[in-house]
Amino acid sequence: MSGVLWRRVSDLSLLLLLSEMAETYIIAIDFGTTYSGYAYSLTPRNKDVSPHVRRWGQEQGHDTPKTPSCILLDHHGTFLYFGYEAKCKYLEMHKDEAKNYYYFENFKMELYDKVSNDASIKDVNKKSMSALRVFSAALNFLKEDALNTILFNTNGVKFKVTDFTWVLTVPAIWDNSARQFMREAAEQAGIVTSSTENKLVIALEPEAASVWSMKLPSSGFITEDHDRAALQQSTGTQYIVVDCGGGTIDITVHEVLEGGVLKELHKASGNDKGGRTVDRKFRQALRELFCDGLWETYERDHPSEAQKFMYDFETVKLRITENAANMTCYCNLGRLVHERQSKDREVFNVVEGMSWDSGKILISRDKMESFFYGSLVYITDSLIEILDKHPDISYILLVGGFAQSTILRERVQRELSDRAKVLCPINPQEVILKGAVMFGRDPSLIRSRKSAFTYGVGTGSRFDPSVHKEEKRFKNKEGVVWCKDLFKKLVGINEDVEWNQTKEYEFGPIERDQKSMKLSFYRTERKNATYVDDWGVEGPVASCVVDMPDISKGMNRKVKLEVFFGSTEIKAKATDLESKTLWPSKWTSSLNNRIYRPFQTGSYGNLFPKIQEQV
Repeated sequence: MSGVLWRRVSDLSLLLLLSEMAETYIIAIDFGTTYSGYAYSLTPRNKDVSPHVRRWGQEQGHDTPKTPSCILLDHHGTFLYFGYEAKCKYLEMHKDEAKNYYYFENFKMELYDKVSNDASIKDVNKKSMSALRVFSAALNFLKEDALNTILFNTNGVKFKVTDFTWVLTVPAIWDNSARQFMREAAEQAGIVTSSTENKLVIALEPEAASVWSMKLPSSGFITEDHDRAALQQSTGTQYIVVDCGGGTIDITVHEVLEGGVLKELHKASGNDKGGRTVDRKFRQALRELFCDGLWETYERDHPSEAQKFMYDFETVKLRITENAANMTCYCNLGRLVHERQSKDREVFNVVEGMSWDSGKILISRDKMESFFYGSLVYITDSLIEILDKHPDISYILLVGGFAQSTILRERVQRELSDRAKVLCPINPQEVILKGAVMFGRDPSLIRSRKSAFTYGVGTGSRFDPSVHKEEKRFKNKEGVVWCKDLFKKLVGINEDVEWNQTKEYEFGPIERDQKSMKLSFYRTERKNATYVDDWGVEGPVASCVVDMPDISKGMNRKVKLEVFFGSTEIKAKATDLESKTLWPSKWTSSLNNRIYRPFQTGSYGNLFPKIQEQV
């Protein structure tokens, strides 16, 4: 995937920024594939964080820490409802009425693959709308609901958006382009503005879960044999966090350092085999069970009812016991079955482990486990690979909504309990929310991370025929021979980067009268590259232009580049040391071969600056 988020580093020092964040209150939004929610804290800075999780669905007979990630908009695209309300309102509609509305569900997975700010997504009726519009509408609802909830629970004390540090959680395996998309959606939702962008923190979901789980006592965990144990917090403890979401499986590895802060030991990994893959396998089995496209007819003619049935399955799949699962079918499906039976037509195929019985679908334990197969194999194989590389790991921590599945927990326990103790919080959906609040208060809790790629900048140097390719040779205005397209590595893949680590570099012009410099950034999964167009090198994934108006010193001028790699977002600042001109007066960041948030750039100057010195 293309796209790296390059944001300017604030002129304030990092210490001042963290001090400011500690003074503000926190609202953390966990925008999930299947369910979403938020938590907040109004705890003063000198006290332990005490997150409050908003409960949802009481009007519909639920009481959950998250609400379905469903949004309903009218035919103009105006927001109507989110969550349980959106789902109920839509499912109550007749199918002809429903076609006049936009109803989106599980749309977060649109960001799993390549994304751009002009991307569109399709609702359940295959109607398209701008992805940015849908995401920003959902975030705006969660923002307003959070402020209203806090108003209600503080006896009418009014808070402004700017009173809070806002935290958005994202999967650790998401590309930086998707993280930048979420930042843009947050800006459009009014959570932050370009002048308050430091009030928005991007938190990685398994990291947030890890941070909160460190605080849990033994009573906060449960294993399948009901033997509870705490995650030991002694220095040197190593453990795996498996965030089992509806869309993605997200795996990271942490080690406890002195003071209880965490170090990432293994680059985040994962894929899209979350809980929704089980739903897709079940739907496929339904198509096989019913003859002659009966299930497809049911979904087409009674979409709301069919969706209700699939929502029922979401609950059943998490709580199945040793016995078969029974799913009661709704009336229109029963009527279709009866009509075909009355005409002496075949209705059911023989499907091992599934059968129809008087308006119910019976699913055996083995059949249900087969729906989980792809997810479970990926999870266990990934854990075995990590345990082989890190034999000192003591714990496997299962979190996220999909971790509520007894089948999933039992499989991991059965396969790996001899190598590490398997733990799951009693409320696995809440740990990311609460941990995100803690992370927003103190990002230094994750002391170091692994770089996901090798990042570099395109540079030039004096041409050396014994070293450089002939096709990279060119002359400047004075006839000096240079080599272009050189890849100057800034950080290597899997390299440890400290949370507050800034790397500095200095570049010089290749022309005496050069008045601007373009810095273009590239990335690769290779450890090293020589040229920016070598195999496996992507880019430019971002670029910036720095004005260099003072040319009095000719070639003896420098631009300083500062790159901050240690956070969940990559930040950069470039300064012309003669005029003190600060980028980003002109910058672009590429997403999926498109220009994201473009600025007027004018004359770029030289594409490949001469590197002067690394600090």
